[in-house]
Amino acid sequence: MNHGTSSQGKARTGALDATLSPSLRGPVRGNFPGVKASALETDLLRALDRREIEVLFQPQFSCETGAVVGAEALARWQHPSLGEIGARDLFAIAERAALVAPLSRHVVARALEDAASWPGDLTLSLNITPEELGDPRFAADFAELIAKSSIAPERLMLEITEDLLLRNLEQAAAALSALRGLGFRTALDDFGAGFCNFRYLRELPLDAIKLDKIMVDGVPGDAKALAVLRAIMALAKALELDIYAEGVESDVQRAAIISEGCDYWQGFLRAQPMKSADVLALSRTARGAGHG
Repeated sequence: MNHGTSSQGKARTGALDATLSPSLRGPVRGNFPGVKASALETDLLRALDRREIEVLFQPQFSCETGAVVGAEALARWQHPSLGEIGARDLFAIAERAALVAPLSRHVVARALEDAASWPGDLTLSLNITPEELGDPRFAADFAELIAKSSIAPERLMLEITEDLLLRNLEQAAAALSALRGLGFRTALDDFGAGFCNFRYLRELPLDAIKLDKIMVDGVPGDAKALAVLRAIMALAKALELDIYAEGVESDVQRAAIISEGCDYWQGFLRAQPMKSADVLALSRTARGAGHG
């Protein structure tokens, strides 16, 4: 699980990055001026040993009731000299150091541990890395890990992104089928940020799609943006998929996605990433319970 970030940025670089020249690709993830890559990789290994990688949670809300329904787990590294390192850079460093697998296991374990006190009606969303989905044993190993926790598979949403699917669609479909067979729910994450390949919606065993922030930007004032949003949501509804909107930052955006039939949303409008105890506290407030 890459357990990346909120809608403001996921813990992976897009597949399109690989086709762009350095001048168009933007800054290389996981690099910091004046800091050697090898030093960061060593620091990360130590951070894993010392449990310095923390997990925050981005609350998710029901469009129908306004209540907190769950949260997405997001990795953060509080580096002793560089300060907070977000998931994009964190996983880029881990990839260079061949530490993606142990980092992912750490994040999953921390998320499960932190969310153990949540009531049974709150779900937990985790992101899957390409390395994990490409491992034939991933589904069985993941189920074994979950079995050691107090959280039932039905409460877990496993999220994948388009760049991950580009590597091996057949393997991804097989892994997702196995996971769904074990009771986990699956979602296509960041939809709209990449190629928007509709083949994925047709061929993958999915329960939901998560619309990238770019799909919400400009709505409802931009007529074209609204038309695209309506079309995607109509398609998702026809496929009987739940729809999550990410990156909701204004009341106008929230009202628009609700009026168009979105099921759930997350974003800075109501809550920034927070600790597990704060998610629990929020869910117990009147607003968090959907009463105001």
